[in-house]
Amino acid sequence: MNLNSLKPAKGSTKQRKRVGRGEGSGHGGTSTRGHKGAKSRSGYKSKIGFEGGQMPLQRRVPKFGFKNPNRVEYKGINLDTLQELIDRKKLKEVTFEALVDNGLAQKKDLVKILGRGELKSGVKVAAHKFSASAQAAIEGAGGSIEAIS
Repeated sequence: MNLNSLKPAKGSTKQRKRVGRGEGSGHGGTSTRGHKGAKSRSGYKSKIGFEGGQMPLQRRVPKFGFKNPNRVEYKGINLDTLQELIDRKKLKEVTFEALVDNGLAQKKDLVKILGRGELKSGVKVAAHKFSASAQAAIEGAGGSIEAIS
């Protein structure tokens, strides 16, 4: 192997268009940018959603409704999911930490227990909120609820 026989690895280099290197290259002069206008200038950067002066889609589409900035979002967990967790992990009580550890909620979530399914075992369940049907089902199965503030 000699220095004069070294070549880059196959596929490691790209044959790209070298613009602005004189008229003889075929890409001199305006450097394939055309004449005049913002796109021909250096430093041109189009704004997101810019449609050449036409009214952008985001402004053309009618807006409606109201988004409450003070809305409190709860992560809903149903009783059948809780029963599955209790059976799988042999839990005596379902705490918020247990829900986080088993991937049913995240640390920053607020949890609401919902009433789909049934609870067979009487366990203590701790969550931020409970639906009326979930509360009745938990207490009917011999369990208790604890509201986390």
